[in-house]
Amino acid sequence: MLAMFFWAFVIGGLFCVVGQLLFDVAKLTPGHTLSLLVVIGAVLAGFGLYEPLIDFAGAGATIPITSFGNSLVQGAMQEADKHGIVGVLTGMFEVTSSGISAAIVFGFLGALLFKPKG
Repeated sequence: MLAMFFWAFVIGGLFCVVGQLLFDVAKLTPGHTLSLLVVIGAVLAGFGLYEPLIDFAGAGATIPITSFGNSLVQGAMQEADKHGIVGVLTGMFEVTSSGISAAIVFGFLGALLFKPKG
């Protein structure tokens, strides 16, 4: 059990290190970094490498933003098997719609409750 926590921490930390290096060394903006990490997760999922990473690292691989790219690809592939090319588009949004909806609702509530400083 302790090993599972250790590897979740290490793998999740590695994703954070990659993101920080993209900020500091590559001088990418937060939007570019976020997009790139989602694409990295999608590419890893496309090659079948993200699921074994989830099996190995647990929350260290499911919590970072790269997992969103994995979810998009998994949904697209599942629906493509059922409905063909149309399923690729609908599957991405079907699987991730609850996360996107939650982000919109909580972002709106946060904007109502807190005063911006900028």
